[in-house]
Amino acid sequence: MTELDLEAHSATILAADVAGYSRLMSQDARGTVIALDKARSIFRSHIVAREGRVIDMTGDSILAMFASGVSAVAAGMAVQKELEVNAVSIATGHNMRFRIGVHSGDLIEKSDGTVYGDVVNVAARMQTYAPPGGVAMSKAVADGLQDTGDAELVDLGDLYLHNIARPVRMHCLRPAAGSVLSPGQLPPGDEARPSVAVLPFRKNLRRDADGYFADGIVDDIIHMLAGFKELFVIARGSTLGLGGDGVDLRSVGRELGVRYVLHGSVHRAPGRLRVTAELSEPETGTVLRSYRHDGLLKDLFELQDNIALDVVRTIAPQVQSRELMRAMRKHPQNMTAYDLVLQAIDQMFHIDTVSAAHARGLLQQAMVLDPHYATAFSYAAYWHVFRVGEGWSTDPTADAKEASRLAETAIQLNPHDAQALAVYGHVQSFLLHDFDKAMMYLDRAIDAGPNSALAYTMSCATCGYLGQGALAVARGQQGLRLSPVDARRFWHEGVLGQAYYIHGDYAEAVAFARMADGRNAGVAFNLRCLIASLVALQRMDEARGVAQQLLRVQPEFRLASYVQRCPFKGETLSTWIGRLRQAGLPD
Repeated sequence: MTELDLEAHSATILAADVAGYSRLMSQDARGTVIALDKARSIFRSHIVAREGRVIDMTGDSILAMFASGVSAVAAGMAVQKELEVNAVSIATGHNMRFRIGVHSGDLIEKSDGTVYGDVVNVAARMQTYAPPGGVAMSKAVADGLQDTGDAELVDLGDLYLHNIARPVRMHCLRPAAGSVLSPGQLPPGDEARPSVAVLPFRKNLRRDADGYFADGIVDDIIHMLAGFKELFVIARGSTLGLGGDGVDLRSVGRELGVRYVLHGSVHRAPGRLRVTAELSEPETGTVLRSYRHDGLLKDLFELQDNIALDVVRTIAPQVQSRELMRAMRKHPQNMTAYDLVLQAIDQMFHIDTVSAAHARGLLQQAMVLDPHYATAFSYAAYWHVFRVGEGWSTDPTADAKEASRLAETAIQLNPHDAQALAVYGHVQSFLLHDFDKAMMYLDRAIDAGPNSALAYTMSCATCGYLGQGALAVARGQQGLRLSPVDARRFWHEGVLGQAYYIHGDYAEAVAFARMADGRNAGVAFNLRCLIASLVALQRMDEARGVAQQLLRVQPEFRLASYVQRCPFKGETLSTWIGRLRQAGLPD
């Protein structure tokens, strides 16, 4: 091969793949091949019509080259529209849908038409994040679009692609809502979260007037459950008349359309009270969790609140664990945005770089699938907070900016979402050090979600940054009290430990930091708090041991770079850094 056989130039690459091709082939190989031939013909006609050139149509993949991004996107959307209108189907009745990625850049072309370069690799990997029926594209391509018609252009932020050194800013062009889904996927906006119905508790009380107590417990349970983003709670009015002895839970499940039912009873004896509850899965008849409370009847209302909180803390982890298993059993083509976010949360809280990369990919898929799902955007913002806080970021300024944008998008999608408000407030304080704005949004988050553990714990962190130790402890305690999910408990414990440090109670700070460390030994912010607290107590040998643990977690940790992003202020900051230095952390 000579230099004359190679030509370097700029171009736009369109890469496409059939969504769920292996599954379609296993169901109906002959029908899939016929449908694929029809789809290839549609691709070829629209590529040629826009002065593009087909490079390859091997297997279920299609690769084409265009002179401009506008032409490539126009061809891609025209193909998707015709495929939708003509409903290229296989014998099983499933439409064949394609994912399309478009990227512009430099490439090398051989004399036989074969092309090479990062632009090809990026386009091919980008299409895996596109929704079936939509087109994913890089920012440079999106910026060149003048008119997207009735399609929706969604900014999904930086895309971290496998074996690509730098992230690529990705946008997604989706046809009109409802036309981009694979078989089995719910339309955007349809409820995919697990639904829970709390039935009226059976009553065995001495006076009819005491019936309000059992009803009050149910009301409190419903109110607290409604504070969790992972659950969809049926209103109490829908369950009236469904409780009592001999209730058929399967019938209740079918009638209300819920996955889970919580039911129970209240018994009162002189000076004592017993409450029992069971969480069941009506579809299978399985009892997932039983709860029983025995206590003295002194203060009805306080007891009512405590029982409701205990029940929620008992059942919420069971529901999330069950839902995570359900999501992971699904075929990828049947995932909803909710399923993807649920898996992303699980990966995020492993607190390691491999799991974090997986979480980011899941969140981006969720944002593509349903660009109106605020939770996906708020967790994506939260992901950037972890990335900076755990020392994984190569550009903390860019991560902070992207976290703020994503959290702001979540608020725009749902202005009263406590989680979105809390994450935005935390981004403002932890990453951007705008504490006034942070407190305003965190207070709004608590108002919007009085049972949101995330809102209280993130507010605890910001109060600590401002040196408000007593308020930080109070809010941290409430966040921990409301946190029912064991997998994330270490985070609430670690932030509360930091609040105790600010408050000057170093023994309590060590106690909570040790608890958090016992649940997850790789969380850098918690290790820093533990080190500083141990130094404050003059337990230097222990502090040096934890400092070595931190350096195993973050080998590149240096105080000089850390101090620039540490959100503490004034004397608190200088004392904090000094204590970390005393434990042997390098400058």
